[in-house]
Amino acid sequence: MTVTADQLPLDGRFEGAEHLFPVRVFFEDTDLSGVVYHANYLRYVERARSAMLRLAGVDQRATHEAGEGVYVVRDVHIRYAAPARFEDVLLVRSRLMQVRAAAVHIHHRVMRGDVMLVDARVEAAFVAPTGRPRRQPAEWVAAFERLTWTGNKGETWN
Repeated sequence: MTVTADQLPLDGRFEGAEHLFPVRVFFEDTDLSGVVYHANYLRYVERARSAMLRLAGVDQRATHEAGEGVYVVRDVHIRYAAPARFEDVLLVRSRLMQVRAAAVHIHHRVMRGDVMLVDARVEAAFVAPTGRPRRQPAEWVAAFERLTWTGNKGETWN
C-alpha cells in the first residue's frame, strides 16, 4: 500500500529505516510560473531531516543550547525531475545512508504519489560553536547506525 502525505503525523514517521515526511505546497512556495521555486525543495528536505532526527531521539536544540555543537549542511547534490504546484501534497522520503564520526549522509526523495520530483543527497556535519568539526554525541551515532539504510545495491525507490 502506498502511504500518502495526508496520512502522516506532523513529524512524519519511520517505516523501518525510511522516514516519511508530509509537505503541502502553499502559494508562497511557487514562482511566477506557478511551480515550486527550486530553492524551496531544500526547505522541504531540511524540514524532513529535522523531523527525522527528532523522531530518532536527537535533541538538536538542547545540544546547541548546551554549547556542544550544531549540524551544518556541508554538501548538497540535487536533481530536479518534475515540478510540484500549488496545493500539491508531497512526501519527502529520507534514508540515512552513512554515519561518520562528525557527519551523516542522507538521501531524500520528494514524491508526489509515485512520481519522483526531486532527488537530493545531503551531508550534514556536526560542528562545535567555533565552527570546527567535532564528533557527534555517541548516543546519536548509535541511533543513526540502527537507522542506516542497508538495502540492496542498485535498489531503486518506487
